[in-house]
Amino acid sequence: MDALILSCGTGGGHNSACKAIEQELSFRDHSVKILNPYLLEGPKTAEKVNNAYNRLVQMAPSAFGMVYRIGNAYRKLPVHSPVYQINGIMAPLLEAFLRENHFDAIVATHLFPAEILTNMKRHGTPVPATYFIATDYTCIPFTEETDCDYYVIPAKELTGEFVSRGIPKERIVPLGIPVGRQFQEQMSRDEARTRLGLDLQANYILVAGGSIGAGQIDHVVSLLLEHYSDAVRVIVICGNNHTLYRHLRQAYPGRCILLEYTVRMAEYMRACDLFISKPGGLSSTEAAVVGVPLIHITPIPGCETRNMTFFEEHGMCYAVRTPKNQLIAACDKLLDPIRQQEMKKNQHKVISADAAAAICRLIEQTQPCSTMILPYRHIGQRGGCEA
Repeated sequence: MDALILSCGTGGGHNSACKAIEQELSFRDHSVKILNPYLLEGPKTAEKVNNAYNRLVQMAPSAFGMVYRIGNAYRKLPVHSPVYQINGIMAPLLEAFLRENHFDAIVATHLFPAEILTNMKRHGTPVPATYFIATDYTCIPFTEETDCDYYVIPAKELTGEFVSRGIPKERIVPLGIPVGRQFQEQMSRDEARTRLGLDLQANYILVAGGSIGAGQIDHVVSLLLEHYSDAVRVIVICGNNHTLYRHLRQAYPGRCILLEYTVRMAEYMRACDLFISKPGGLSSTEAAVVGVPLIHITPIPGCETRNMTFFEEHGMCYAVRTPKNQLIAACDKLLDPIRQQEMKKNQHKVISADAAAAICRLIEQTQPCSTMILPYRHIGQRGGCEA
């Protein structure tokens, strides 16, 4: 089988899901190509799309929250969204790419490529079987105006929400969010620490803000260092946020372990006693698969708020909404081994570790359906072929 996986760089989670599917399909001897469709227009276009999102959530997360709320309001209208219209510009370029390259299946781990594919289908362009993978624990705005053959969602209990937004129930498959094989690997805490050169006896707290280093990371580090001093060692993953890395290095020289982007995130999760992070859908899933006690902080308003609520309701995290008043108390509680074991039990009960393999089996076992659909109608009345 020849598979195409489409994603883009608005946050690292979509690309992580993309790589997890690529890893699993390749392991199963399939041919896989990953593509950011905006690169078909040129690297500057792809960079603009990526930077527009990354800068907004880094510098003005409240503004992103406002955009998200507008999206939720706009989705009630019986017309295409501006997001759909803008992504439609890319349809001819992706159509030309597909004419020149054969694929049996197309996987979209981001809304934007799914919008492009839908635009193509509504103009009668033949498209291989399409699979949309939701990487947040909610149905994000405009998912309902896409037309994919299958929608892979994180949990069965979210089916009602997706259906209420207009996704046909027969196309929904609750297989989970795919994570890389390194997060599924069996490894003890001591082994992870040995590999990373960490003290086997010390207490470690891992802090991260996703691939873009978003959230009040500097404030969190300040609170931890002030309260715990040398009793707990703090490891900070800054991702691609070079400004944050330089700031922490200057503000706390030698007082914490600082890293920028790392490919060893799974090992750091296993090595630490607890993990403090904004509630990205992918990073939260990775933490639950590893089984690391988790504290969620400073969600980007919108989908990450829903992610935090889902994890909190299932006992898979402590939700800290005001770090200044709540963070240290939450850390003290979660450093207790009994509470840690209870949270790990909840994580393993709710989150599927082998979602990537299950998704690949779905792709292998399903056949393409008709690529022609009826014109767009209001939510809940969309045309399309039966999955």
